[in-house]
Amino acid sequence: MSIVEVIDLQKSYLDPQTKNNFQAVDGVSFSLDEVQIFGILGPNGAGKTTTLEMIEGLTDIDGGSACVKGINVANNPFQVKEIIGVQLQSNEYFDSLSLEELLILFGKLYQNNIDAKDLLGKVDLSEKINAKPEELSGGQKQRFSIACALVNEPTVLFLDEPTTGLDPQAKHNLWQLIKELNDSGMTIILTTHNMEEAETLCHKVAIMDKGKIIIEGKPLDLIHDIETKSGKKENLETVFLSLTGRDLRD
Repeated sequence: MSIVEVIDLQKSYLDPQTKNNFQAVDGVSFSLDEVQIFGILGPNGAGKTTTLEMIEGLTDIDGGSACVKGINVANNPFQVKEIIGVQLQSNEYFDSLSLEELLILFGKLYQNNIDAKDLLGKVDLSEKINAKPEELSGGQKQRFSIACALVNEPTVLFLDEPTTGLDPQAKHNLWQLIKELNDSGMTIILTTHNMEEAETLCHKVAIMDKGKIIIEGKPLDLIHDIETKSGKKENLETVFLSLTGRDLRD
């Protein structure tokens, strides 16, 4: 059963230099089954974040539709927000509050009584319960941002480039947390331009470029297809390069 259904999603913006509209997201469609990890991959500017923001109800949809658990996002954005969790690329908090106080505050926004100690334990931050956000390392801040996204016990969790800027150890710790959340029954959609991350975590991926999905499937299937053509061992980055001719960091 599909828990997320996206059909012909479109978003355009005005280019301040040319004064013309450009398509940031140009006819994106995909569906996601329950308890999957789905990765939207591509270089900077591919339209990954904008796609997520439309599904989350954070950005208006210009065309097409997005449904989460049967709820139309455009028609019922607040109802969708009640069942999703959103971890953004950057977060700003009330620096005078501790992690415990912040989680309790966020929980009250959903009328939930939060057990902050238990929630911080899930993201391996129990010892930081009285710390302020500014006292956390980069990896700890990313894990705390996920804890904030879990205060309403979401059915679907959205992660936007969750390991960008992290050192290798912090990155692998966060991968383990994502796997544990998925194992607990949570459906997860993430964006990344890290192909190793996608191969490690995702059951299915869609590779985007210039606002469009250019290929979709299981990571191993996509790799196998190109290995059959090349006759040598390949990876997801090779798949992307062969389809677009572009480097993932462009």
